[in-house]
Amino acid sequence: MASRDENAERTNRVLRISQLDALELNKALEQLVWSQFTQCFHGFKPGLLARFEPEVKAFLWLFLWRFTIYSKNATVGQSVLNIQYQNDLSLNLSYQPPSRNQKLWYALCTIGGKWLEERCYDLFRNRHIASFRKAKQCVNLVVGLLKLGGLINFLIFLQRGKFATLTERLLGIRSVFHKPQSVREVGFEYMNRELLWHGFAEFLIFLLPLVNVQKLRAKLTSWCVPLTGAPGSDSTLTTSGRQCSLCGEWPTMPHTIGCEHVFCYYCVKSSFLFDMSFTCPKCGTEVHSLQPLKSGIEMAEVSVP
Repeated sequence: MASRDENAERTNRVLRISQLDALELNKALEQLVWSQFTQCFHGFKPGLLARFEPEVKAFLWLFLWRFTIYSKNATVGQSVLNIQYQNDLSLNLSYQPPSRNQKLWYALCTIGGKWLEERCYDLFRNRHIASFRKAKQCVNLVVGLLKLGGLINFLIFLQRGKFATLTERLLGIRSVFHKPQSVREVGFEYMNRELLWHGFAEFLIFLLPLVNVQKLRAKLTSWCVPLTGAPGSDSTLTTSGRQCSLCGEWPTMPHTIGCEHVFCYYCVKSSFLFDMSFTCPKCGTEVHSLQPLKSGIEMAEVSVP
């Protein structure tokens, strides 16, 4: 019977990641509530809430605690993930909610602790009296010990999976499922396919910048469309001189690279500076020298249709 109860508890045990997600959801809710509350005072005098900020925050968190943990035995993050608190100190095997004293101590440790820390920080911030200095050292020592205890508790939680926070361990409340979890059979074909395509996309993102697209296009063009006519002939130069072989527009400051095609100076210069092995995208000729267009053909003749 005991082994059966242990197996049932093991199958219904809340995952560590679910408990941590519930804590993160609670923090996100607190930030959202505080941002919405401060926007209500956007049109008032700046710094109106700064003086009473710890008290206002404590009142808001106390309001949330009243309608979450005190009423429903679960925080908002736990309710989203189908989790609630259980009294781990009870000897009854059935579900036992946290007692009223446990809930009150939970509010005192979480809400009261945050308020006390913020208020003490504001109190000791600008005080340099010896008595205040000793009190500040004592408060810092207590806060440091609590953080150390929280770290040790977190390491134990990672090993055993119970009591995600130090407050839960001290009060004897742990997270359990609100409703029994049914066993689900998960197929991993879709996940494997997504991982495969994701890895392939990352490989392409890494590979594509290393590919010289212009040179590859020139090679494919030279293979698919064989060139006709002698290079450097007047007719070919007249035809190709009407547009830049890179941008397709009328060439500005026309230059050649040793073949019959004409380029804008800025187009060919920027391409050559980007890639020292730049070749003509039309014929694949490598850059021998970048020279202005000099031939027996005037630009007026080139523009003749």
